Amino acid sequence: MSEWKKKNIAKEVVLELQKKYHCDALTASVLARRGITESSDIMYFFENDKRYLHNPFLFNDMEDAVDRILDAAQEKEKVLIFGDRDVDGITSTTLLYQYLKDLGLDVKYQLPEGDDAYGLSMKAVEAFAEEFGTLIITVDCGISNNAEIARAAELGIDVIVVDHHNAPGELPEPAIIINPKIEDSGYPFRDISGCAVVYKLLTALRFAQTELYKQEITLLNVQPLNDTFVVECIKTENLIEKERFSEAYVPGVISIQQTRLLPFLKGQQIFVWDMAVQKKMLAKIFGNNVDFNFMDLQPEISKEIPSVANMSLLRLKSMSRLAFYNSRPSTEIDSFFNLFVTYVQKKTTDKNKQLRDEYELQLVMLAAIADIMPLKNENRILVNQGLLAINTSNRIRPGLLEIMGRLNLLGKKVGSSDLSWNVIPVFNAAGRLGNPKNALELFLAEDPAKRNEYADQLIEMNNLRKSLGTEAFSIAEKAAYDSMERFSNNLSVVFDERINRGVTGIVAGRLSQQLRVPSIVMTSPNGDVVVGSVRSVRGFDVTEMLNQSDSLFLNHGGHNFAAGFSLKKENVEQFLNNLERFAPLIEFTEPQEHSINIDAELPENYIKPDLLKLIDLFEPYGEENPALTFLSRKIKILQADLMGKTGRLHLKLTLSCGQHKWPAIYWGAAERLGRDFNPGDYIDIVYQINRNTFNGIETPQMIIVDAKKSDN
Repeated sequence: MSEWKKKNIAKEVVLELQKKYHCDALTASVLARRGITESSDIMYFFENDKRYLHNPFLFNDMEDAVDRILDAAQEKEKVLIFGDRDVDGITSTTLLYQYLKDLGLDVKYQLPEGDDAYGLSMKAVEAFAEEFGTLIITVDCGISNNAEIARAAELGIDVIVVDHHNAPGELPEPAIIINPKIEDSGYPFRDISGCAVVYKLLTALRFAQTELYKQEITLLNVQPLNDTFVVECIKTENLIEKERFSEAYVPGVISIQQTRLLPFLKGQQIFVWDMAVQKKMLAKIFGNNVDFNFMDLQPEISKEIPSVANMSLLRLKSMSRLAFYNSRPSTEIDSFFNLFVTYVQKKTTDKNKQLRDEYELQLVMLAAIADIMPLKNENRILVNQGLLAINTSNRIRPGLLEIMGRLNLLGKKVGSSDLSWNVIPVFNAAGRLGNPKNALELFLAEDPAKRNEYADQLIEMNNLRKSLGTEAFSIAEKAAYDSMERFSNNLSVVFDERINRGVTGIVAGRLSQQLRVPSIVMTSPNGDVVVGSVRSVRGFDVTEMLNQSDSLFLNHGGHNFAAGFSLKKENVEQFLNNLERFAPLIEFTEPQEHSINIDAELPENYIKPDLLKLIDLFEPYGEENPALTFLSRKIKILQADLMGKTGRLHLKLTLSCGQHKWPAIYWGAAERLGRDFNPGDYIDIVYQINRNTFNGIETPQMIIVDAKKSDN
C-alpha cells in the first residue's frame, strides 16, 4: 500500500482565500494544500476568458516575425513550414499552414518521415533552395538547427524559428526566434507548447492587419487628491504597456513647460475617459490657456461594451476582474488600460470567424496535453477553451471528430484525461511509425470521405503501435534492470536494435515509472545512426546529463524531463561511459517510494454528487495539476462484484456515503476481495471522482486509488 500524505495547512490561509476569492472552504483548502495562493495563479482557476491570455507581442522578436511573413505575402514568396512528427509538431504545422494558405502565400509543409532525424534537415534546406524558396518557418523544432539555418542563409533563405524546446548554449543565426525558453524572450510564461507559440504568432499576424499595429497610443487620466491633482499616463503599442508616467501637481504652482508631462506626450495620440471632466481638471492645474489635443474613448467603448457607459474610472476600477487579481494596488489608469485592451480585442475580433478560432484552439489543446505541458497559467485557458469547444455540439474540429467517433467519445463530456489516454495516442501513432503526414492530412482534408480514410489508417497504425510497444517493453524490461548497477542505480539504459524507433519514448516512459529512475532507450533504425529517447522522474532535469555528451550527438533536444537524441553508432560506448561517470551525481527532488497526495479529507456527508462542480473547477488535469484525490474514512461496503473477463480482474463496489450510495471502481484489485475486506466491512479509501456515461446518462462515480480496512 502506498503512503498517504495530507499536507498541513494553516486555517488562517484557508479563511483568507475564502474571503478574498469568495469560494467555499473545501475549494480554498484544496487551493492552499496545492500551494495555489498567489492571485496570479488563482486567476487561471477561476477565469477562462481569452482576455487573460498573454499578449503575443511580449515576445521581443514577434514584430520581426510578423513583418517578415507579411513581406512574404506581399512579394508572393515561396514559404516552407518544417514541423515535427509528434502531435505538437503536426498541430503546429496544420495551424500555420492553413493560416498562410488563407493569407494567399505559396506555402508547403514538410515533416520528418520514416527514419528521418528530428528537426530541420540540410537536405530539406537545399531542396527548397532549388525551388527558389526564400523563407522557412520551423515549428516545434529549429532551436538546435544551427548548421542548417546557417546553410539556409548561405542560400539566400531567411528562417523564422517558432519553437518551445530548451535552447542550446549558442542560438542559431541568422534567424528570427520566437521561443519562450530562450533567454530574454520577453514572454512571461516559459511552458507553452509549440502549437501555442504558433497560435501566438497567428494572433499577432491578425492584429498586424488592423490599423492599430505599431501605433503608439497614450492613455491619460487626471484624478483629484486632496489639494493636488495626479496626472497618470500609460504609453502603449500593440496593446503592450511601454512606459508609464505619474506626477502630482498643485494648481497654479507650475507651468506645463516645466513638467515632465509635456515631453512624455509629445507626438502621441492621446486618449481619455470622459473628456469634459478631464479638460476641467487640467485647466485647474495649468490654466485655461493650455490646449490639449486628445480624443474621448468613452463613447466609442460604450458602444462596444454598453455595461460601462456613464461609469467613472473609479467605479470601473472597483469592478475590474483583472485588477482583482493584480498583486499591486490598481489605479484608475490601470482600469483605463485594461478597458482599452478589452475594447480593442472585441473591436478587432471577427465574430464571423468564431468557429475558426475554436478549431484552432482544439489543436492547441491537443498539443498541450500531448506534450505534457504544465496545466497552469495560460495553458489552463488554452486547454479549457479547446475542451469547451469539443463539448459543444457541432463544434468538434473535422479530423478530431472522426477519431473521437471511432473511439466512442461522442455524446459524452470529454476531459483532458480522455484525450490523453485515448485520442492523442492515435494521432501520435502516425508519427511514431514514420507517417505523420497521414495525421496532418486528416486535419486538412475538406472531403469527409478522405477524412474517414485517414482516420481508419490512424486507428490501424495505433493498433500496430500498441503491439510494437508491448514487444519492445518485453525486450527492454530485463535489460533496463540489469543496466542499473552500472549506472549507480540512478539510471537505466537500454540499447537494442530490435526496438522500433517509434516506441522508444513510450518504453522509456514505462521504464522510468516502473523503476522510478530516469530511463534511456536506444535503437538503430538504419545500422549507422542510433536514436534514443530519455524520460525522467522524481524531479530530475536531464538537460545537464545530455549536455555532457553534446559533442557526440548529431542532434539532441527536448524538455527538462523528456528529450531525444541521435548519434553515430561508433560513439555509443563513449556516451555510455559519460553516463556512467555522471550517474552518481544524479540528485532527485522526490522520494523513491510512491506516495499519494491527498487534497482533502471528506466526511461521508460531504460526499455528494455536486462534488463534480469542484472537479470541473480544477479541470483540466495533467502535468502539475493531477486529478483531485480525496480521503474518506469508515465507508461501508454495501456490495462488491468482480469485473473483467480476461487478465487482471477489477472490483465494482457500491459504497454507503451518508445520504448517497456511490458506485466505485477499484482497478486491478479483485484479489483483495475476501482477503482484505468484504461486503459489510468499513474501509478507509483514497479516491478520485469522475463521470460515468451509459446510454447517454451521466452519473458520478468514484475511482478508488487505494483502500484499507478501517480501524475499529
